[in-house]
Amino acid sequence: MTTILWDVDGTLLLNSFTGGGELYHTAVERAVGRELSPALPRTHGKTDGHILTDILEHFGFDPAEWHERAREALDALSVERAKAGDRREIAPGIREALDQADARGWVNALLTGNSATRSRVKLDGSGLGADRFDWNRSFFGATAPERSDITRAARAALPDETLVIIGDTPRDDEAAVAAGIPFIAVATGVFSVEELQETGAVLVVPTIEGHLDAVFQAIEEL
Repeated sequence: MTTILWDVDGTLLLNSFTGGGELYHTAVERAVGRELSPALPRTHGKTDGHILTDILEHFGFDPAEWHERAREALDALSVERAKAGDRREIAPGIREALDQADARGWVNALLTGNSATRSRVKLDGSGLGADRFDWNRSFFGATAPERSDITRAARAALPDETLVIIGDTPRDDEAAVAAGIPFIAVATGVFSVEELQETGAVLVVPTIEGHLDAVFQAIEEL
């Protein structure tokens, strides 16, 4: 069986360029009950668990004590903002890619640094729909210190399946290599085609749209 492990932010959905990094900072402030300043610079490719740990440690809070509360606050904030109208845009070509993968009998699943709650909120809010994905073969980063923890979990859970990760950052590639999973890069996030070509990706495309044949040929050749 072939399973495509899709990243969410910057891959399935276009990144939010207003408030994305601020959300983590606000979640930690809500968890610890006071304002913290200045916020750390926004990062791309890290897991939710990693980002929250970085913020907590930076401001002198023990992640062992505060991480769970910060995760709960982050999930709650994501739900609140979605209800208030915060929506992501589906990346070009994604609907067709999911449809054609389904038609080939492949499994569409998720491998993301987001929590399951945040992934579902984003996918449903965009109109793409969380039900397009196999959640029993999906892997999330709410507690993962590193993205490679998620990829290793995927490889261990699905040892006999052909897996491929589709993502938009060099961290996706690093994590894929750590688990021995092939990586296809798409430049719909913040990294350019040229930057992604410096990774070990088996294929780099600017968008899924217009390049779906090449993407699927690369998967078929795995």
